[in-house]
Amino acid sequence: MRNSQMKRASYLAAAPLLFLAIAEAPAADPPRSGHPVFDRAVELVTDNFHDESAIDRFAAAVRREIEDPQSPVAKASPPERIDQAIDAVLASLDASHMGHFQPDTIDYFELADIFRYAIRNDMRRLFPPDGEVSYPGIGMVARPENGARFVSDVYDGSPADRAGILVGDEVLSVDGKPYHEIESFSGKIGRPVELRLRRRAGAEPITLKIAVEKLRPLPAFEKAIEESAEVATHDGRKIGYIRLWTLAARNSMGAVAEALADGKLKDADGLVLDLRGRWGGGSSDAAELFVGDTPSFRLIPRKGEDVLANVRWRRPVVAIIDEGSRSGLEVFAYALKVNGIPLVGARTAGALLAGRGYLLPDDSLLEIAVSDAVLEENTRLEGAGVEPDLPVPFSLPYAAGHDPQRDAAIEEMRRILARG
Repeated sequence: MRNSQMKRASYLAAAPLLFLAIAEAPAADPPRSGHPVFDRAVELVTDNFHDESAIDRFAAAVRREIEDPQSPVAKASPPERIDQAIDAVLASLDASHMGHFQPDTIDYFELADIFRYAIRNDMRRLFPPDGEVSYPGIGMVARPENGARFVSDVYDGSPADRAGILVGDEVLSVDGKPYHEIESFSGKIGRPVELRLRRRAGAEPITLKIAVEKLRPLPAFEKAIEESAEVATHDGRKIGYIRLWTLAARNSMGAVAEALADGKLKDADGLVLDLRGRWGGGSSDAAELFVGDTPSFRLIPRKGEDVLANVRWRRPVVAIIDEGSRSGLEVFAYALKVNGIPLVGARTAGALLAGRGYLLPDDSLLEIAVSDAVLEENTRLEGAGVEPDLPVPFSLPYAAGHDPQRDAAIEEMRRILARG
């Protein structure tokens, strides 16, 4: 049964995720407000959104926004108010892979690197001199919750990781000023900043000095995947762990394969695979490393080192999922689930469309869902997601680095190994 299910899962999501796709343009002209950024966003959505039957609903939302005397597009408004208007009309489509991103956010830079081919003609202008996406930062993402900002991601091996920042820390200030994802670190590459945090509710703040680095998104993700690999001994058995931050980086799965075949995880008795990522992307057959039935092999030249040609992991696996498991990572999770590999955590994002990035006149980035994605036997994950076999909630504020989902996955692996 495992092999037949694997064969069904191997061709899931034939449409590439987070990559270029093109939709036919509807005939009707979209409503216009006279604001160049808003109107260009409306035009791009009208011409490229994958579901043409939804365009009338979208046009109605645009008209309401234009005709509302309180709308930012009905009067001279600052850029942030135009952002709100764009967000409002995008929300009318109720679809994933729809978003508007400004260059004062980490999302902007990460998506610009993921969509680099789609915006290739502007890369050198946006990221001089060589067109390589980079931004000043420390390898930390914080998200708003209850009027505060809490660390939601610390990239393995990053300055934030080395400094001891923990998931759940409340971010209070950087160099005595309010925290901003990009602005707080701009012009400070190679210099330390003082980051004030609160680790527990009501506790006194702590201050950490952290060096700012020039971060390149996709290489940073590859490094984070490599650095996340570790092994711990439980009940005399070695349990490995690795986090797949994204499938969009060129060597995402290569980093996992290397760790399993020749790296830190090669002697592990079982593996906890963390699919709580930042972005999806990647090949739809990435899960083949764990569920494929082709044999592992190496290419052995007359001279030089052996080359890994095909890696297959045959030992037990438990995967962790949550709302950060989206797009290609959801296909990955689905393939594991139909092959009997247990999933621990929370339901995935339910974000399985194919997206493309477009630049707007102000150089903000618009992501549009340009293709639908339907799995075998008309299975849809968009809006539904993949449910865990073992649900485990996670509360972010003041988590102090405690990770109940990872702990539960390790316990599940211990039970599997104990059964022999």
